[in-house]
Amino acid sequence: MKRVVCIGGGPAGLYSAILFSKALPRARVEVYERNRPDDTFGWGVVFSDRTMEGFRAADGPSHRAITAGFHHWDDIDVHYGGTTITTSGHGFCGISRKRLLNILQERAAELGVQLGFEHEVEDDAQFADADLVIAADGVNSRTRARHAAVFGPDLDARQCRFIWLGTTKSFPAFTFAFEKTEHGWFQIHAYQFSAELSTVIVETREETWKAHGLDAFDHHQSIAFCEKLFAKYLGGHSLMSNALHLRGSAWLNFQRVLCRRWHHGRLVLIGDAAHTAHFSIGSGTKLAMEDAIELTARVATATDVPAGLARYQDERSLEALKLQSAARNRMRWFEEVSRYTEFEPWQFTYSLLTGSQRIGHDNLRLRDAGFVHEVEEKLAHRAGVAAPRPPMFLPFQLRGMTLANRVVVSPMAQYLAKEGMPGDWHLVHLGARATGGAGLVVTEMTCVSPAARISPGCTGLWNAAQCDAWRRIVDFVHAASPAKICLQLGHSGRKGSTQLGWEEADHPLQSGNWETLAPSPLAYLEGISAPPRAMSRADMDEVLAEFVRATRFGAEAGFDMLELHMAHGYLLASFLSPLTNRRADEYGGSIANRLRYPLEVLVAVRAAWPPERPLSVRLSASDWAEGGLEERELLEIARVMKAAGADILDLSSGQTVPWQQPVYGRMYQTPFSDLVRNVVGIPTITVGNIYEPDHVNSIVAAGRADLCALARPHLADPSWTLHAAAAQGYREQWWPLPYETARLQLERNLERAAQMAGPV
Repeated sequence: MKRVVCIGGGPAGLYSAILFSKALPRARVEVYERNRPDDTFGWGVVFSDRTMEGFRAADGPSHRAITAGFHHWDDIDVHYGGTTITTSGHGFCGISRKRLLNILQERAAELGVQLGFEHEVEDDAQFADADLVIAADGVNSRTRARHAAVFGPDLDARQCRFIWLGTTKSFPAFTFAFEKTEHGWFQIHAYQFSAELSTVIVETREETWKAHGLDAFDHHQSIAFCEKLFAKYLGGHSLMSNALHLRGSAWLNFQRVLCRRWHHGRLVLIGDAAHTAHFSIGSGTKLAMEDAIELTARVATATDVPAGLARYQDERSLEALKLQSAARNRMRWFEEVSRYTEFEPWQFTYSLLTGSQRIGHDNLRLRDAGFVHEVEEKLAHRAGVAAPRPPMFLPFQLRGMTLANRVVVSPMAQYLAKEGMPGDWHLVHLGARATGGAGLVVTEMTCVSPAARISPGCTGLWNAAQCDAWRRIVDFVHAASPAKICLQLGHSGRKGSTQLGWEEADHPLQSGNWETLAPSPLAYLEGISAPPRAMSRADMDEVLAEFVRATRFGAEAGFDMLELHMAHGYLLASFLSPLTNRRADEYGGSIANRLRYPLEVLVAVRAAWPPERPLSVRLSASDWAEGGLEERELLEIARVMKAAGADILDLSSGQTVPWQQPVYGRMYQTPFSDLVRNVVGIPTITVGNIYEPDHVNSIVAAGRADLCALARPHLADPSWTLHAAAAQGYREQWWPLPYETARLQLERNLERAAQMAGPV
């Protein structure tokens, strides 16, 4: 490789040039930047202590120069509701963006990099003889735009406006402050990055920004507005802008960027040109510089550059997705801050600190054990227990039912019933998980008629014999454990008459199929599944009666709670989604109409279910498909169901249509629960890739859900909750008496392992 060109002289381009110059000392490495050397449109840059270790290994001289210019802090101050809560142990450092650029410019020049400033690259074709062209030209990358058909950028302008300012006010801690105005909330993100200067980012929702007339303000008027609003935090210091020479509004929308492809021939995207991370997690510059490290490692000495670029994207796109997921969660927290303003300051702060879902209860305890202990004390007091404990072990009450903890065994289809009859397998399956310590055990979707089954192996509750079989299981759960047991009732709709789950899932039976029902005659698998019959009013009446009959059998069997399945594209869910409900009558069209029949079922079931026992509804909060259920519709459904007698909503997502495109990750469905719980004001159950006790503790303590349902972890370990209690040193968790010696041995082994590991 003889010539490397970097388009863009920010941290991404300069650091790439430095690393390629080191790796290829005989190559010609060039940087072209449209601005002057000292131009910069930010104030400070934040890095974590962990990030700096990677920079040390990549280039010692620049690492030493950067760390020499650092301002360190460990504390975060949250000013909210007339209080200030300080937490410690966060380990961050800041540096002036201008100083960072100067350091990288000096290091690049020292290595012989050719730096060209005030040089606008109109077309990367001018570098046709270069072996590698690195597009590091930022969020508004012209290089990316010129090749948009190849790179496939996905651009999303977010809901908040922000202005990036500076001040001579010293902030000893990273500072968040929240102020309510007559039109909505404003917040600042402020931190000191040198002995003289601090960054102050002011942020608010677009509608609040417009309501205050800020869309018509110039830079000076905007600064004056912010100084007045946040005067008590500035202590008489003024705010400053380094963008006064720019035309247009000083307020920006954050642009989320994600590209399908990052490389094209010898051209490669890096940093904000390829991906962005919201400033609330302070990782944009970190990502860009780490991109440069990986790109150099994969390409500098590669004999096959295109293959090296592909490996670079494979490696870095995964990290970018992880950070973007965390950034999206944190970004939405600030976009929707009004959702949390009913929280007490301690929980508001906990929710903020864990908002990315990357920092959890355990990690926060390592940072500031005193703060976490205070949170646990306040949660215990709220729950009516005397001593603090891990949040997952707090009791929870719905109507006349009290759960011993917040762990739910999620419904998991077993496909082992005969003619709908639960047998010994179901007794052992549910009984083992009840004796495994969970607070609530939920049956698989139990079907209200033979034609309501997903497969021939599904359980049902349409006759007295099935009621007796279920009563046997319920009685065992009650006799052998303190767990409560919930009956989930459902109807498969157009997804019925299919093979068992471990066969060809969602495909029709090879023989013996039955007719299916749906709001509209749309086959689930086009060309494979038989189209369902569009339900008539008579069909609706018949199915409603089947739900009521099953409900009464469930009450007779002794179930503590009932859940109506209105998710995953089954019958009631298919009325709710516009993708599956194409009716032109009063049961189709608007969300009010699409809700009509599921609401009829809910009202009838609530009337048939004992009033002292709670009722849940499981919903698909998103179809993960274009044209599917909208957020405003989800909230309307939740409000209506709350008013109709639902006590708790179980928020899942997807499985409505086979072309769904979910965005997976840890706790990936919890934001839906957070939304519904804290906007509608109804308890929620969250599901979806929750597999560690820390997940449950964090979700409950942050007020994102009231209960956490785990499926696969409980398949692998029926005693998941017992093991979680032992691992956390929680001795009040109930264990079956015959297992007492196992508890003692497990606790001893865990204590011994902790002692051998030593202090963290």
